[in-house]
Amino acid sequence: MSDLHELTALETAAAVRRGDTSVLEVVDHALARAETLGARLGAFAVLTPDRARDAARALDATGPDALSACSNALSGRPLWGVPTAIKDLTATAGVPTGRGSVVSRGWVPDTDDDLVGLLRAAGTVSLGKTAVPEFGLPCYTEPAGAAPAVTPWDVSRSAGGSSGGAAAAVAAGVVPVAQGSDGGGSIRIPASVCGLVGLKTTRGRVPAGPAGGDPAGLSVAGPLARTVADAAALLDALCGGRAWPGEPLVPGRVPDDGYLGVVRRGPGPRRRIGVSTAVPYGDLSGLVPGWAGASVDPVCVAAAEDTARALESLGHTVEPVEVRLPDEVVGAFLALWATLALADPVDPADEPRLQPLTRLLRSRGRSVSGIAALGALQTVQVATRRMVTARAGLDAVLTPSVALPPRPVGWFSADGPEVDFARQVAFTPWTAIANLTGEPALGLPTGWPTVDGVTLPVGVTLRGRRGEEDVLLGLGAELEAAMPWAHRRPPVW
Repeated sequence: MSDLHELTALETAAAVRRGDTSVLEVVDHALARAETLGARLGAFAVLTPDRARDAARALDATGPDALSACSNALSGRPLWGVPTAIKDLTATAGVPTGRGSVVSRGWVPDTDDDLVGLLRAAGTVSLGKTAVPEFGLPCYTEPAGAAPAVTPWDVSRSAGGSSGGAAAAVAAGVVPVAQGSDGGGSIRIPASVCGLVGLKTTRGRVPAGPAGGDPAGLSVAGPLARTVADAAALLDALCGGRAWPGEPLVPGRVPDDGYLGVVRRGPGPRRRIGVSTAVPYGDLSGLVPGWAGASVDPVCVAAAEDTARALESLGHTVEPVEVRLPDEVVGAFLALWATLALADPVDPADEPRLQPLTRLLRSRGRSVSGIAALGALQTVQVATRRMVTARAGLDAVLTPSVALPPRPVGWFSADGPEVDFARQVAFTPWTAIANLTGEPALGLPTGWPTVDGVTLPVGVTLRGRRGEEDVLLGLGAELEAAMPWAHRRPPVW
């Protein structure tokens, strides 16, 4: 089959089950695209064709029913035989995991992160590792010594970050789904600029072991896909079809028929949804050196307003709300982010080899005392209670995903690291809120404006209550039916 890349993940698995194709044929097709389109887009840090083909042959030899089920939600293995890839921040035993940095290039873990095993148990086949920026810190993917990850809608523009390589690979039809991670918007930002569905999960929904995960609780794993149903199926695989009791926080039960079952059930109850398109903070010049202000591009406002009207037409109640981050909360997030920049151990002799932005953030992190870091965590906890209480009557809050359409490669870093970071803060006004509160947030590609003569994707985000990924996915499926996007194809396809 020469058009396997046109299939969704669920369609791919169904074709394998029917005998229309084999897992090996699917994987060979995906590898061929990874070696050509993936290279053009800067999508991959490492390809592992031999491992992928060996895994495909093993799946062809056993068949889907030979795999033990984790739960009823995964019975039938809806992603069995589907090619995917693992983000290069995620430890994968026996595979180089460079974390986007020249100082850790060549590091080969001897154990898998938990989610790698879960994806393997679901019957997916990894082609390798998707590109990330250095240590996953920026919202764009331009690692030193490697090609930038670019959106297939305009290869002069960034694919976002830090899951930029994963998003580029999915948007170009190299793989139908991929795992990302999100500590400040790193799934939803690439989803917006690459025209994808991206889900930042509830804190604790996807296991972060065995190494321990992010102690501040900001970063979680989640799916990137071209359709809501594929994203739901990948979420089922990532959480093993159940709540994960070994995590510090258990976010609530998984639906008996899984998140894919929620999508397949059809429309649920009518919901109450708040909408905001205003920048959620004021002048940050006292907190962010190089700050030049923030504004929301009209195309991003229009995407959110169009989505709000679509939700109203579907019978949901939509009302304006104020979304506001006080300066002390912004300051707390910045302190935690700088501290987390030190999480990767670096030999002092290698510090000068790090990229300028990484060096800046690590320098700021060293200035945060232990007491200040604890204070930042306490500030976040207090603010979370306040924010969650204030929106208690709403099932979701709708905002643009980012404040600007996809940015040109090099735009963030052109004027030094301080301006670089300030531009990132201005580009992503809303994304960190869900990371602070631990709530799920679903990015959807509902805006398709023409910018400088090119059609570009502009996403919106629905932020929900903790543990209610099912509500967000149900709303996403309704919007996908009302505002279809899966038929769209980028110039690089």
